[in-house]
Amino acid sequence: MPAEAVDEEKDLEEIKDEAANGDVAEKAGETAAENEAVEDSVSVEEKLNRRVEELENEIASLKDQMLRKQAEMDNFRKRILKDKEDAIRFSNANLLTDLITIIDNFERAIQSSTQSKDFDSFHSGIELIEKQFTGMLENKWGLKRIKSIGEEFDPQKHEAIGMEESSGHDVETVVEDYQKGYILHDRVLRPAKVKVAVPSKSAPEEEKPDDDGETVAE
Repeated sequence: MPAEAVDEEKDLEEIKDEAANGDVAEKAGETAAENEAVEDSVSVEEKLNRRVEELENEIASLKDQMLRKQAEMDNFRKRILKDKEDAIRFSNANLLTDLITIIDNFERAIQSSTQSKDFDSFHSGIELIEKQFTGMLENKWGLKRIKSIGEEFDPQKHEAIGMEESSGHDVETVVEDYQKGYILHDRVLRPAKVKVAVPSKSAPEEEKPDDDGETVAE
């Protein structure tokens, strides 16, 4: 075989080997790329799964916090309602405590009068208790008696249940107090029932005829 033919055949074999090696390298590269893509896909999926798990845990935690807050609000509302009920039930506790002291004084006065049979002492004791009682109501609770007798009639404070004409009064004036009235701070709690003196109307002047026969007032 000529030398040139041998060389050409050798070159052809080398070309085939190089082509084969290139195919192998290409396939190896493709395989590596595919493997890398698979690994990337698995990594993304794992990240997504972890994130989903984190979010689920956060949701569970928030739900638990919400339930706790709801329970706290329910307990708070119940406590407020109970405090309100107690405030209403015991709103007069201080007043009743003061009244108990007055009752004690009444009992002592009754007991003392029963033993001594002294009406004057009993009467004085009752008057003292009455002053103590009204003083306590005014000084501690703002309850004042309405002053009536001698005062000008005021329909806001007085309820007239009797009236009489009087020449000694220029304005409607309270002359008798049938039932005491009371003011709580600045509000009329109960008007006083009173008798009112009303100024007398002037009597008409007597008429007499004049010289011409016409009647004129004197």
